[in-house]
Amino acid sequence: MIKKISILLLLLTTGYFTFAQTEKHSISGYLRDAANGESLIGVSVYVRELGTGTVSNDYGFYSLSLVKGNYTLVINYLGYEKTEKSIVINNADQTVNIELKDETQKLKEVVITAQKEDENVRSVEMSVNKVEMKTIRRMPALLGEVDVIRSIQLLPGVTTVGEGASGFNVRGGNIDQNLILLDEAPVYNSSHLFGFFSVFNPDAVKDVKLIKGGVPAQYGGRLSSILDVRLKEGNAKKPELNGGIGTIFSRFSYERPFLKNRGSFIVAARRSYIDVLAKPFLRGDLASSRFNFYDLTAKANYRINDKNTVFVSGYFGRDVFGADFGFEWGNGTATARWNHVFNSKLFMNLTTYYSSYTYALESDRNNKSVSGDKFKWNSSIKNWSVKPDFSYYLTPNNLVTFGGQYINYDSQPGAATATSRGESRNISLEPRFADESALYVANDQKLSERFSVQYGLRYSYFRNLAPGKSFDFQEVVPGERQVPIFPAQQYASGVINTFGNFEPRLSAKFEFSPSASLKVSYNRMAQYLHLLSNTAASSPLDVWTLSSRLIKPQIADQIALGYFQNLKDNAYETSVEVYYKDLQNQIDYVRNSDLLLNQFLEGDLLFGKGRAYGAEFYVKKNKGNLTGWLSYTLARTERQIDGLNSNNWFPSRFDRTHSLSAVALYQLSERWSFSANFAFSSGTPATFPTNRYEWNGWAIKNNFEDARNNFRIAPYHRLDFGATYKPKRKLFKRGQGEYVFSVYNVYNRRNPFSVFMRENPDVPLTTEAVRFSVIGSVVPAVTYNFKF
Repeated sequence: MIKKISILLLLLTTGYFTFAQTEKHSISGYLRDAANGESLIGVSVYVRELGTGTVSNDYGFYSLSLVKGNYTLVINYLGYEKTEKSIVINNADQTVNIELKDETQKLKEVVITAQKEDENVRSVEMSVNKVEMKTIRRMPALLGEVDVIRSIQLLPGVTTVGEGASGFNVRGGNIDQNLILLDEAPVYNSSHLFGFFSVFNPDAVKDVKLIKGGVPAQYGGRLSSILDVRLKEGNAKKPELNGGIGTIFSRFSYERPFLKNRGSFIVAARRSYIDVLAKPFLRGDLASSRFNFYDLTAKANYRINDKNTVFVSGYFGRDVFGADFGFEWGNGTATARWNHVFNSKLFMNLTTYYSSYTYALESDRNNKSVSGDKFKWNSSIKNWSVKPDFSYYLTPNNLVTFGGQYINYDSQPGAATATSRGESRNISLEPRFADESALYVANDQKLSERFSVQYGLRYSYFRNLAPGKSFDFQEVVPGERQVPIFPAQQYASGVINTFGNFEPRLSAKFEFSPSASLKVSYNRMAQYLHLLSNTAASSPLDVWTLSSRLIKPQIADQIALGYFQNLKDNAYETSVEVYYKDLQNQIDYVRNSDLLLNQFLEGDLLFGKGRAYGAEFYVKKNKGNLTGWLSYTLARTERQIDGLNSNNWFPSRFDRTHSLSAVALYQLSERWSFSANFAFSSGTPATFPTNRYEWNGWAIKNNFEDARNNFRIAPYHRLDFGATYKPKRKLFKRGQGEYVFSVYNVYNRRNPFSVFMRENPDVPLTTEAVRFSVIGSVVPAVTYNFKF
């Protein structure tokens, strides 16, 4: 034993002195777009002489450790000119900032991705999709308006309940199981106009990244996915004006440098004008109708010096719908970030943000009620956070990331007043408070030329905070509403209850060749915030609630395996992924549950387990005049809740067995380009009666076996066309303009949003199934975009 220890110490000592004798120095800096100064994410920086390299992080920063000598850096980013830079490493660390020039102007062919070549094969990450804004802009869109959320719904593993549904579903998860980040601040409702448009202004968005599995340790708080949307930093080279005039709304953005090009900013705004166009035709009670949405997005950055850069960004948006009776909702975010380079190996990003989502419902908004009857309800979820993240470039083959986060929650489930005959009564619920803390550490390690791993651990800790109260409930038959026990437990101060969860993360990659690899990943996620909805699809008025003594955090364990291969010099990307997800503490509802203004809410909730599994197939063509992708997903999502469906497994409301998407983009000439989308998916499950009783001239529907989601509505399918024309003539002798034509739902498909049963009013004792379609016709549109 002593001999073995002596040998081990000798090896360690020898390794230490070997490392000391081969002293290394670092070269680091930022990679930016030469045209506008925007930082570039995921750029490959390769050292030709060593056959090794790194990639820039989410803020465009890179770092390499090299021994003394002469080297050639090869900077490769698809969509940009390949750049080579000779450097000499002497006795000091160096800062080398590099700007890349756009290559698309030189190429006759089109490139639809801006990432390093072979990234999908050579990177450890899997279950990740990146969609460039250049690509999203060329895709056909509803009413001609570019939309981030609708675009990602064409990716493998991503679905939606239907047109007019808020949010999206990833690998069978609920919409609240997606963490949607706008410059690192969470967005609680990503939709405008009941899901027809997203809150992201395309003129202000730089990068869109969807993570469905193998989630890195710095992310937490949701079970299914991370949608990370990064805003532009503003043109740091020259003033730029962009805009668009569309069928139902218009856009405007302005960006420019300031303070001698050390900083830049962008401001972007949108507003719909359906109400303005319709106002001359509205009479009577409809004359005061309001139905519009608007949003404002802004960001600024300032480079203090090579080691310090600060950013501030914000978003504010609102939807208003209704006349004398109506409702409104909206998001607001504010983010401040500080990038600091301690040295060439240690990088820090410190983020603090504030995010809020408020929604309201009101009757007799114009005070026309003769009796004075009125109802007003407001609800909100607000939080602020501090989040330091560190990147330590330990060696060329080891990137260590670590950090933490603190989040403070302030939830108002319902502040309401009801007025009857002039007398008002406050029926509000008490606000709820909580906080969440997390620490994480991870290592991205290249073990050999072919084998790499990324492993990490996150620990999250959640506390319900006083003041507040909590009810206990009597035990009842599973599936029935629970009866509260009085009095409630009152908490005047301190902590009401706590939850803590370890969340391990692991990803590994083995390269068979430079163009083929096999990857595997595992992650555990914990979610302490829940969206309660018992309708066919989520609505803007659904209630967000915090974990509590009786509402445990949701937990998900997911494992995925994938094979990735590129063909014909990276012109084609192909992948096949299979996944299995185990879910704990899933939320369902008793029959006829009451979720609004219910102080006994926990008594109407049911809890159980879930599982989701499937296979995703993906083929993408990156180069040439004809580009695009084809994706197919075969999946199953199920729940098991005691008291429902005879305690057996049943398909989730978001289960779609088959999903097929195709996107084609064709560049005919410098002036004309064309595009098409096709989407097909199996119908979603629904609960229908199995038999009926006839009594006293009435047909009473009944579900004999108490089956949940025992039928499926008809499949969904849709075809869209789009075309873009760029006139040769300059706009006002200096600007550029383009016309965007689109046809949504080309063959006039009436896709069912839901199906419900009713009695035929004309034929007694006759029941019928009624299909409800949100869009039941062809929707043509034209938009004019301009740029100065």
